[in-house]
Amino acid sequence: MKVSFLSTIVSLSLFQSSCPWSLSSNGVEFSRRDAIPKVLFGSAAAPFVLSTYLGDTSAVAATDLENEYITTDRGIKYKVTSSPKDTQSPTPQRAQKVKAKYTLYLNGFPEDTDKAVKIDSSKGLFGEKPFEFLAGVSQVIKGWDLTIMEMREGEARKLIIPSNLGYGEKGAGGKIPGGATLYFDVELAEIGSLAKLGPEQVKWLEEHPL
Repeated sequence: MKVSFLSTIVSLSLFQSSCPWSLSSNGVEFSRRDAIPKVLFGSAAAPFVLSTYLGDTSAVAATDLENEYITTDRGIKYKVTSSPKDTQSPTPQRAQKVKAKYTLYLNGFPEDTDKAVKIDSSKGLFGEKPFEFLAGVSQVIKGWDLTIMEMREGEARKLIIPSNLGYGEKGAGGKIPGGATLYFDVELAEIGSLAKLGPEQVKWLEEHPL
């Protein structure tokens, strides 16, 4: 079984205990197994794997690079690298299926620093396989949920996500150390159907605002 770093240990634990969300083909019936992301270290589709963590996880120091980004009120830095297909199209709603293409780096982006280390990607040896999840329901790290909810289909961004909106002080999977800043190239490839919500899901959304 493969597990992507996009789904935090915390998120998976929450799902198993109290979070009533997972994926399905019809948006009605859900299973825990199907909710687990399908991109993983050590798989043929993700050949760029670290056996040990290398380098520094702090943000790229160059001020001129940082100035290219917009900083949100939650501390995420981003810049749009590709405009959406339709600038007037809707953004995802919470519990709506989405598919995203991504690459995750530590230490910075490779075009900015030679210290960048590629950790995970939706593109592997057998082509691109976008990551599918329900937006805004803690199936992914908080930094992703907050960002995807603001994007439109076809839009691509570079993201710099602070550790408190990523994997926190514990890190993840032995590959991402505690306190690591995350660097993502991400594209919202598709906005799909809205999950059919039962009373349990509606209550959870009310009790867990973004």
